Amino acid sequence: MRRLPFVPSVTGLGWAVTGGSVAAGIIGLALGWDEFTLAGMTGLGVVALCALLMIGRMRLDVTLEPERPRMRVGESIDVAVTVTNNAAQPLVLVTVEVPVGDRVEPLPLPVTLLPHRPYPRHLTVDGERRGVIAVGPATSVRGDPLGLLRRDVRWTDRTEIFVHPRTVRIDQFGLGLLHDLEGRTTEDVSMSDLAFHTLRPYMPGDDRRFIHWPSSAKLVTSRPEGAFLVRQFRDTRRTHLLLIVDGGATAYGDGEDFETAISVGASLATQSVRDRIDATMLIANQPVHRHIGRDTSIDRVLDICARAAVNPLTLDDLVTRGAVEAPSATSR
Repeated sequence: MRRLPFVPSVTGLGWAVTGGSVAAGIIGLALGWDEFTLAGMTGLGVVALCALLMIGRMRLDVTLEPERPRMRVGESIDVAVTVTNNAAQPLVLVTVEVPVGDRVEPLPLPVTLLPHRPYPRHLTVDGERRGVIAVGPATSVRGDPLGLLRRDVRWTDRTEIFVHPRTVRIDQFGLGLLHDLEGRTTEDVSMSDLAFHTLRPYMPGDDRRFIHWPSSAKLVTSRPEGAFLVRQFRDTRRTHLLLIVDGGATAYGDGEDFETAISVGASLATQSVRDRIDATMLIANQPVHRHIGRDTSIDRVLDICARAAVNPLTLDDLVTRGAVEAPSATSR
């Protein structure tokens, strides 16, 4: 919890009253006008009384708890805010403000906050557009009845709520190229791999290293003509997906086209996570993220897409960078 300094700030009305009172006092003393002198002294006296109301330490306990840290476009979540006066005496004229995105939400609180009594309140955060909404920090505002002075104290840190793009579930990705010994088995047979398929009779040209000697010995004892049996395998293939979403502002007609591109990229990325397919992702202005299909959750992928924004890099720049970062990407 980080607090702002104790010194209260003077509002615009406070500066006007103070400046007008000083001016009226000077004019009254210079010209001998008692009315102006009295007005100036009265104004300064009011400012001094308001300053006395600012004396005293606030001991509040403010919690800021979103219902969940993520939502999709078009959804809403509730944020629970609880204000508790931990001081031994009541606090008066205290309000709490919570920034939500680019607006500030004031919380309705009683005029007097009783000691050790929680005051639960709720805020609604709407996910109208994809992005990251900053909620907080919750700040208490203590002022005077006339609005001349105010004292702000920050009680919580800022919380981020991710608004994920719309995605659709797509079919499983196809099998990749014959790449290495990690991956999925296919229906294509092979004479050299890890996924054992069946045994078949030896044919001229077969690699003798794959002769299955125990089965061949049994065959020789049961059939006088004898034969060798060799192992036959299925190809294992591995897909490495290189996913690039152009973030150039000139590449899209309007903002909605860019949002559509992000949604398409997010759908492909989340499917790679479901299928456990290795993937490298370059989404607009976001850093390169590798192995998202194996080491990253769907929520993390969508968090990256939620932060994406237009940038000056062209599609050629991103493709060149992707080729460097993922040289083993599947080419078909």
